[in-house]
Amino acid sequence: MPADNVQSLIDQLHEEAEMDRPNDLTPDVGIIMGSDSDLPTMAGGQGKRPGAYAALADELGFEEQTDYTDAPESRFTFETFVCSAHRTPDLMYAYAETAADRGIDVIIAGAGGKSADLPNMTASIAYPLPVIGVPVQEKSVDSVIGMPQGAPMTAVDAGKSFNAALSAAQILARQHDELRDRLVSYHEGLQADVGEASRDLHELGTPGFKREYWDE
Repeated sequence: MPADNVQSLIDQLHEEAEMDRPNDLTPDVGIIMGSDSDLPTMAGGQGKRPGAYAALADELGFEEQTDYTDAPESRFTFETFVCSAHRTPDLMYAYAETAADRGIDVIIAGAGGKSADLPNMTASIAYPLPVIGVPVQEKSVDSVIGMPQGAPMTAVDAGKSFNAALSAAQILARQHDELRDRLVSYHEGLQADVGEASRDLHELGTPGFKREYWDE
């Protein structure tokens, strides 16, 4: 029997699935992780590389939706939950089972350790909803990508939840031109950064470039 606070989350997910709210008022992306210790990888910060939160909120203008019945102003939103495949399997199952009915279009699932089963199990239960797996650690890669034939799941390299978020946005962009434009603008910004670095390296020379950009 799940703990009371876990059961309340399970009940909440099922209640929300029955609300039949318009898609523009529900989270577009669901971000789940096996433990809150995975948050630095999934969200970024604490000395970690930028994560899914940074990609969605900072680069693409998504807002985090923390109340299912009170959507933020942004058209594109995401939500976050901790759903351990091993410690709270009932919650994991409820999240995956209700995701489509709650309006989620794509799930990003991150897990660490050698038995990183959350992405795989979520993909199996939520099928055919697309799930993007994030191995939180290098030792999690084999577990996350080890899906059998007929049970598809996309996955990114260890720790790269930022790329998982970009992939989720690409899936959504097939139906939303506004989001497609944001992705194109982000990519053009990357190109401009490379072009600037290339010109500066060429014109300043290697010693000058190092003095300009690398020296304290």
